Amino acid sequence: MRKLKNSELDRLDVDEFKNATKTPIIIVLDNIRSLNNIGSVFRTSDAFLVEKIYLCGITAKPPHKDIHKTALGATDSMAWEYVEHTIDLVTKLKSDGVEIVSIEQAENAVFLNDFIVESNKKYALVFGNEVKGVAQEIVSASDVVLEIPQYGTKHSLNISVSAGVVVWDLWSKLNAL
Repeated sequence: MRKLKNSELDRLDVDEFKNATKTPIIIVLDNIRSLNNIGSVFRTSDAFLVEKIYLCGITAKPPHKDIHKTALGATDSMAWEYVEHTIDLVTKLKSDGVEIVSIEQAENAVFLNDFIVESNKKYALVFGNEVKGVAQEIVSASDVVLEIPQYGTKHSLNISVSAGVVVWDLWSKLNAL
């Protein structure tokens, strides 16, 4: 086996990406403090043709060198918008028919592997603060809460890892429909 060169990967350029059909997934970052996590979520979102990223509360906005360091240019390809109050965004998205899915450990949460997607729905995935998680107000306003099953001693995953796991899972399920 031979490693492929970047030129052999047949990736979209930024204009092609912007015109491509997107996966019906929206990412909502609820008060994320780490610029590296933000950049990583941009990069993952680009990889799976996510429709848009919303940056809320204290979540930093591009351009910023620490976001750029992990996004590797994905801030140029990804549609994004800043909204100060996450609850205002969630209320608007719900009124637009988007299913609000918080990624959190909560009562009656659905394990990610048990979550069934529907082809006619758009999903807004809410990822919360690295210490406090998704705000209770947002969890309460969610249509569903997804929990990533974990079997070790730790109580949580890094936000960028969680985003990668959940986006990949939903992308896989949506593309299997």
